[in-house]
Amino acid sequence: MDEGLSSALRDWDRAGLRRTLDLAEGLDFCTNDYLGLASDPRLKTAAAAALARYGTGGRAARLLGGHTPAHAAAESAAARWQGTEAALLLPSGYHANLALVATLAGSKDIIFSDARNHASLIDGARLSGATVEVFAHGNPEDLGRRLAHAGGFARRWIVVESVYSTNGAHAPLAAYAELAEAHDAWLLVDEAHAAGLYGDRGSGRAEGLSRVLARTITGGKAMGVAGAFVVGSRDAIELLINRGRAFVFTTAPMPAQAAALTEAIGIIEAEPERRARAHAAARRLRDQLARHGIDAPGESPILPVPLGRPEAARQAAARIQAAGYDVRAVRPPTVPEGESGLRIVCHADHDGATLAALAAEIADALRARVAAAPPERAATPLVVVGTDTDVGKTVIAALLARAAARAGLDVRYFKPVQTGADGDTESVQSLAGLDAAAAPAPGVALELPASVDQAAEAEGAHVEAADILAPLRGQLTSAPDAQWIVETAGGLLVPINDREDQADVLRALGAPLVLVARSGLGTLNHTLLTVEALRRRGLGLRALFLVGEPHAANERTLAKRLGALPQFSVPLFASLEGAALDAWLDDHDLSSLWR
Repeated sequence: MDEGLSSALRDWDRAGLRRTLDLAEGLDFCTNDYLGLASDPRLKTAAAAALARYGTGGRAARLLGGHTPAHAAAESAAARWQGTEAALLLPSGYHANLALVATLAGSKDIIFSDARNHASLIDGARLSGATVEVFAHGNPEDLGRRLAHAGGFARRWIVVESVYSTNGAHAPLAAYAELAEAHDAWLLVDEAHAAGLYGDRGSGRAEGLSRVLARTITGGKAMGVAGAFVVGSRDAIELLINRGRAFVFTTAPMPAQAAALTEAIGIIEAEPERRARAHAAARRLRDQLARHGIDAPGESPILPVPLGRPEAARQAAARIQAAGYDVRAVRPPTVPEGESGLRIVCHADHDGATLAALAAEIADALRARVAAAPPERAATPLVVVGTDTDVGKTVIAALLARAAARAGLDVRYFKPVQTGADGDTESVQSLAGLDAAAAPAPGVALELPASVDQAAEAEGAHVEAADILAPLRGQLTSAPDAQWIVETAGGLLVPINDREDQADVLRALGAPLVLVARSGLGTLNHTLLTVEALRRRGLGLRALFLVGEPHAANERTLAKRLGALPQFSVPLFASLEGAALDAWLDDHDLSSLWR
């Protein structure tokens, strides 16, 4: 095997994130078959009839002969159920979200994407070419602040899930709709984990809300089949049929699948007791877990049990599976760093005795985990990254440390990689007034003032992302309640070795960032390219700091291009000392960076 592939797998192993394809065994508390329709004989009969009539395959793309009466009937049923003008069936929820976001949004638009959005929504946003702003998960206040500065775009899109797949949290859709109305924006809502479970007819949580242009309704969850519908206005659906690459260039779903979906829609509308039983099972299991002192937050049939570390989640899941319950662990990148745990799904056919027994097994597994090793908590740092070397990251890191201290936070500073003899850690310690314990030595120190890969090569060494992440995570767990300021080595794409760069470390860390750039001539290209690279990697950018002689024209251009991103101008201080930083802070509010 190629050594690069082998090395990547070893890194995944070391991080506790490697998966395997395991056959389902035991009582199902894992899949999204909330209503138990996957094994319903009526769906099997409908699919069998379509198999007999149309055969096994989709045969071609829908526009090239793959369209059948079964597809048309399913789309008609979905549109009627969802109360929309039209619907379009695609092979999967991933296809549907990719087609929806990448087709409707364009390069002159801005997308506001929830920080916990599904990968399909993130990828659709990237492919659209639109500017992407990531707002805090489930936070209308943060979204509102960003919308208020996005007037220069052709269209504004708010892209969210209705019920989030990993933690079962409900999006505040009504608040989002009000913001969309106030700021002339449109909502695109993924109802994957809401359709079939909410609403008078099981149609989801977003039906009837203003400013919702289109929704995704997946068939592989409460409907018990596969595939997904995009539902919305006739114009939106026609645009997807003509320009949605994930629709145009893929083979049609099997007609048997479409027929089963039509049958499932009818059952969901006619048998509301199914969704009532699924919700009742979730409430019962939450109550049972609470009796064991276990909190499973949320209000949907998805019950998350946070455990922190990937290995702790994996071990707990294995113990529960051995007792006969199919419960799975969720780990990064499915969930953010530090939020690994169990994801338990309740179904309409789970009875009280089974739920009580499962709660006892979960409690036993967690007690065994605690006895083996206490859970670790890690702080979420604020990372300082630059467009280049020598742009002023160290000064901004010290400025942020002083600002955080003013806010009453326990401030710590860490530089995971130091190349060259410059003592950035000592500089920040002095400027920010930190004691030595609050500014530990760099995790990796190399003598040559060069990129990480070149500095390591000069010493006959080899540095990997895992070598940088390990000491960094160690510091974050050593003071989990502190506000850590983490400074990178140079720019975003500084190579670490021949296949990894600094962005790989930041993506694995999953922490918010601020970007430091020069203020003067030449900064526009470097800054905009770096912001684009950050956004395409899903890295959350909270602010831009321009260091140097103020340049009003550059500031105006960047404000127009970057929309809601907060921007601060920091001069080259005549006397670089704590008092000068404090004087600047007297006139600038950085409190939003700690929220």
